[in-house]
Amino acid sequence: MNIEVITREDLQILRRELLEDLKQLLAGSKQEPKKWLRSADVRKLLNISAGTLQNLRVNGQLRPSKIGGSFFYAFQDIQSLMQADTKRGK
Repeated sequence: MNIEVITREDLQILRRELLEDLKQLLAGSKQEPKKWLRSADVRKLLNISAGTLQNLRVNGQLRPSKIGGSFFYAFQDIQSLMQADTKRGK
């Protein structure tokens, strides 16, 4: 059985390497959001059910574009809805 001793310096090197790896991962994930989202993406983003999304659509709070049998929502409209809800909640 081999025994290896880990020094403080070894831990510092590991820490620096981990931080660098995390920085690279986070820098790579800063991509532009999609301009159009499908219903499932909107439900996940807003954490709502399909029925709630339908109510937002019927009430005119979100105006999707329908292509084929799928609804697409403008990301800008969703941001506006969230900002309006935040202002109303204050």
